[in-house]
Amino acid sequence: MLEITHCIFDMDGLLLDTERVYTEVTQEILDKYAGGVKFTWDVKSKLMGRTGIESATMVVEHYKLPMTVQEYIDKSAVMHEERFPLVKPLAGVERLVRHLHAKGIPMAVATSSTRSRFELKTTLNKELFSLFDHIVCGDDAGIKHGKPAPDIFLAAQERLGNPPAENCLVFEDATNGVAAALNAKMHVVWIPDVNLLNITGDPDSHGATVVLESMMDFDPKPFSLPAFETNN
Repeated sequence: MLEITHCIFDMDGLLLDTERVYTEVTQEILDKYAGGVKFTWDVKSKLMGRTGIESATMVVEHYKLPMTVQEYIDKSAVMHEERFPLVKPLAGVERLVRHLHAKGIPMAVATSSTRSRFELKTTLNKELFSLFDHIVCGDDAGIKHGKPAPDIFLAAQERLGNPPAENCLVFEDATNGVAAALNAKMHVVWIPDVNLLNITGDPDSHGATVVLESMMDFDPKPFSLPAFETNN
């Protein structure tokens, strides 16, 4: 049995339903500037967990868009700012976060989003995110490389008081994030979108400790975390 004492959570597509917004906005830009070519999951999977600049660069280059990376960022930002404040937590998120907080398990969010984007995306959920001990964002000092580099999880580990990596459990939805957690020598719960599984094949090849369809399926007991109350 694993001895987990600290939990670290990705945010986009894991805690909040933001990946849907990214997909919608990217497709709308492709409809207007790339003849409606489809934003497919084989491309999207490579962007997940990366910084905004990295993702924008990959989209502009892959689809040969008639604009600079900064122009793409500016166009998408306008649409993001309208939609991000409306996003809600995904299934099982509130149950698990509130449970771990109530049991005194230290938790951190480790998101590639900038601090300003984090504030925008969590507009409807400030109280929920106040339950985390630390929030690490992609533009924080010391985060030099995006996922799959381990920088952001190592920063979260430091802010949590440097517990041993083998006692840290990361929750991720992206393969880049799983790789980043493994590069930080941590255990990983992978909760991928079903579309991601369809293109990545056997999930075991990504090295995750466990793969779930939803956070509703998470069982704390194999990780030495407090069990849910029977009425949860």
